[in-house]
Amino acid sequence: MSPILVPMMALLIPIVAILGAVVFKPWLAHRERRLEIEANMLAEKAAQYAAQTERLEQRVRVLERIITDRGVDLSDEIERLRDNPLN
Repeated sequence: MSPILVPMMALLIPIVAILGAVVFKPWLAHRERRLEIEANMLAEKAAQYAAQTERLEQRVRVLERIITDRGVDLSDEIERLRDNPLN
């Protein structure tokens, strides 16, 4: 092994570490920010799906009530619900 190779390696290791930190740290911050944005978008989408599910459940409850309530004339109930929607 060359006697000059050891000091060159001793200097090269910290230089590579410093350059790695200069490049890796901003990349890591960028990736973290992108993941935060994606998480927020997914949370918003989940909230939209939850709201849509709630609306559909309300509609199903209305339909179940219409079908199971034998004391009310079906056509009158449908017309009343058309006039006064739950949403």
